[in-house]
Amino acid sequence: MTTTQADPLNMRYLVEGLALGVSYGLLFRLLAHFSWPGPSVVMSIGFLFLGPMVMGILAVRRASVATPAPVWMWFALPIGTVFLAMLAAILLYLEGTICVVFAFPIALVGAILGGVIGGLASRSHYRINRGTTACIAVIPFLIASAEPGFTAPTHIRTVASEIRIHASPEIVWNNIERVPAISPSELHTTWAQRIGFPRPVEATLSYQGIGGVRHASFERGLTFIETVTAWEPKHRLAFGIKADTAHIPPTTLDEHVTIGGRYFDVLDGEYLLEPLPNGDVLLHLTSHQRLSTDFNGYAGLWSDAVMQNLQSSILEVIQHRCEHA
Repeated sequence: MTTTQADPLNMRYLVEGLALGVSYGLLFRLLAHFSWPGPSVVMSIGFLFLGPMVMGILAVRRASVATPAPVWMWFALPIGTVFLAMLAAILLYLEGTICVVFAFPIALVGAILGGVIGGLASRSHYRINRGTTACIAVIPFLIASAEPGFTAPTHIRTVASEIRIHASPEIVWNNIERVPAISPSELHTTWAQRIGFPRPVEATLSYQGIGGVRHASFERGLTFIETVTAWEPKHRLAFGIKADTAHIPPTTLDEHVTIGGRYFDVLDGEYLLEPLPNGDVLLHLTSHQRLSTDFNGYAGLWSDAVMQNLQSSILEVIQHRCEHA
């Protein structure tokens, strides 16, 4: 009889724990969005990792008020907390899909770690009281507000892609110096496009030779100004890249992943044609990107994946055009 009476009470605390964790996460995001300490806090370890860790601690601690939560709940509850908080952030237009997808893995690790900490504390002789909980909850706010005052390390990433094309170097060259408008049927939908990254549209060229300017256009007003730095017909085309940030609509990309912004930029690109013995061409496309975050190792995994996805899509268009010329 006692167990039967306890079950509804435990479920109540589980729901309260979930709600508490989600509320904490949303409060943190709302404060960053509307006032303190500013939107840059979202790109901090305090927000992305420590905040979810506290979400996990709060959720599991509340769920363990009556009896210690089972071990599986140390993991399930934090996962649900992060998922619901990020879903709410999208629905409230606090975050775009790109940022949520990028942030979810690191937030999940932090939340699960917090869940384990909360679960172990609930089974130990030392119970986390309200005063200790309040102190723990404030720590991410303090760290996140301090992080923007420090200069983030800069890391240069290199992404290299290649594709084999059954065509002559001359045909390949003609299809890379300029890229006429790409129809939607020429591109298959990629995961990067599904989460919100614009698809490529075309690349124009002002004139042939070093100093020529290419305008690489993407959907939703995203444009790269590419100045030719190496011009070796049928062999090598290199260019510096500058995002046209003055004309990119604010709705094109989330501010935290804006190209040419505080955290990320594409610096240059290069096409290299490698003739093969059978007459084919191995076309290489290499680019360099700047990352300036407090977690460049993690951010680099995502930037590399997005750039690799983008470069592969462009190379596939070039391959198809060359082989059907």
